[in-house]
Amino acid sequence: MKLTDCHNFQDFRKLAERKLPSPIFNYIDGAAEDETTYIRNTQSFETCDLVPNILRGVADIDTSVKVMGQNLDIPIYCSPTALQRLFHHEGENAVAAAADKYGTLFGVSSLGTVSLQEIRKQYHGPQCYQFYFHKDRGLNKAMLENAKEVGVDIMMLTVDTITGGNRERDLRTGFSIPFKLSLKGMYQFGIKPAWAINYLAHEKFSFPQLDDFVDMSDAVMSVGSYFTEMLDPDMNWDDVAEMVDFWDGEFCLKGVMSVEDAKKAVDIGCTGIVISNHGGRQLDGSRSPFDQLGEIVDAVGDQIDVIMDSGIQRGTHVIKALSMGAKAVGGGRFYLYALAAAGQAGVERALDIMRSEIERDMRLMGAKSIEDLSRKNLRFR
Repeated sequence: MKLTDCHNFQDFRKLAERKLPSPIFNYIDGAAEDETTYIRNTQSFETCDLVPNILRGVADIDTSVKVMGQNLDIPIYCSPTALQRLFHHEGENAVAAAADKYGTLFGVSSLGTVSLQEIRKQYHGPQCYQFYFHKDRGLNKAMLENAKEVGVDIMMLTVDTITGGNRERDLRTGFSIPFKLSLKGMYQFGIKPAWAINYLAHEKFSFPQLDDFVDMSDAVMSVGSYFTEMLDPDMNWDDVAEMVDFWDGEFCLKGVMSVEDAKKAVDIGCTGIVISNHGGRQLDGSRSPFDQLGEIVDAVGDQIDVIMDSGIQRGTHVIKALSMGAKAVGGGRFYLYALAAAGQAGVERALDIMRSEIERDMRLMGAKSIEDLSRKNLRFR
């Protein structure tokens, strides 16, 4: 199977599974506990049907959107995710370059493996920073100041990770950073020598957003334990309001799932929210973002930019979310599998396929622009 054999989300997933050692693949692929929320995130789109219009003259299609002050050529962006250089040595540079080429937003994580400075020097497209709120308030301030200094466009505070989700696949394989693997996990690395050779042949990755502030080199720490041990479970609305004032720019809360919290985000001055359950990786049994989208848009959509992520695999998923009132949608796994499969070329192919699907779907819907999409085009079973 080659990159040219990949025509959709599932194809990229299969190729990534062939390339990656099982513990790393399962880190991307896995979710919390029984993974019911992870599955529901995509299934929720299947209870909604598209109702197309015809004879609308759709030779010219405009897929652009404006969200949180940023102009995007396509309405899907690459959500910030951790550990990207673990999946492919090009890591965040590959994703940033592909996002820049396709004119969309790219995010860097606090657990990113390339620095904000390095990315900003090379790529000038819209960029957000996924911020984790630490127990150490001095660390939080220093990281915010660093992001302001390099010119990040959007501060995206993740609010659904005050403790780590119970990701049982990682527990079974012993996945952690640095690696501390079970015998089964070590065997899985041994049967994927190409990944090991590639990993050892390139510079060892680190956490540049944290390295100046936290020594993570000695202790073995899983991503889950990082959330549990270093992030602040006492974070509250007053803390976030202080961050919003300090940032004094586009500020987004990622992980909002209730109308009540969406209204509070408006009250403290946020300019955007991302309806998200962290791809099903935190609270298993929680509602899917698409299921919550309508009521949140109805409550605050005229006061704040409402974005949605989790579960996006197809252009039709994007069309349905936009029709429900989302200003844009984010995706993680859709480009991570492609990154693991083929680096920058893989991410570009994933974005190109998504762009083509969105353009085709808009024509079939009779929509010349995103503004032509509305709930009139949807029916729920």
